Amino acid sequence: MTDTKPLEGRTALVTGASRGIGAATAIALAEAGAHVILVARKVKALEAIEDQIHAAGGTSTIAPVDLTEQDGVARLAGAIAGRWETLDILVLSAAYLPELTPLSQMDAKQFHQAIMTNVVATQALLAGFDPLLRKAKAGRIIGLTSSVGASPRPFWSAYGSSKAAFDNLLESYGAEVEKLSELRVAIIDPGATRTQMRARAYPGEKPETVKPPEDVATRILALLQEDFETGHRERID
Repeated sequence: MTDTKPLEGRTALVTGASRGIGAATAIALAEAGAHVILVARKVKALEAIEDQIHAAGGTSTIAPVDLTEQDGVARLAGAIAGRWETLDILVLSAAYLPELTPLSQMDAKQFHQAIMTNVVATQALLAGFDPLLRKAKAGRIIGLTSSVGASPRPFWSAYGSSKAAFDNLLESYGAEVEKLSELRVAIIDPGATRTQMRARAYPGEKPETVKPPEDVATRILALLQEDFETGHRERID
């Protein structure tokens, strides 16, 4: 018998790792043996997740950073490259949800924040970690999207348009690198999930009526052990 875990020896970076799906995914990857780099803005929240990981026997490193800050991602990528030779897994979970309003009443500052977080930071992360991901034996990128990116919905135009751009960046990048390396890219729509973002969007919804973040994390972990092709896309119901 062997005690080897499925992700033993791999390094993973998870954005939005301080709560919700990002936190649950980081914990799941660590339990599976990966060393997880936890990325989010709030130090104390990241430390709480790290404590959970270490208490369960896993390993992790916190990397507090605001992904929308100028050169924030570049500094993060430089720091990671200075410590690790490769990055095996990148999970893009960080996202910003603006207030749901008619397009004509959209708050410009919130829309800008959504574009910076959901689009500009995504491009910076893909570009910044491209060298480390390509060096990995079988690099994997998982991007967390929303159905409103592909299916526009009233009052969701700010978030939906940012997620449409997010999807396009991931799919374009995946197509660019799939014949040049073993790097593969997949997009996951987590569906209705019990998160703070969901609670903001649906304030009257009973939390217990939707699945917990751990269900999404379980599927992400399973997908990372499958031989999927770039372009893979699925919704978790």
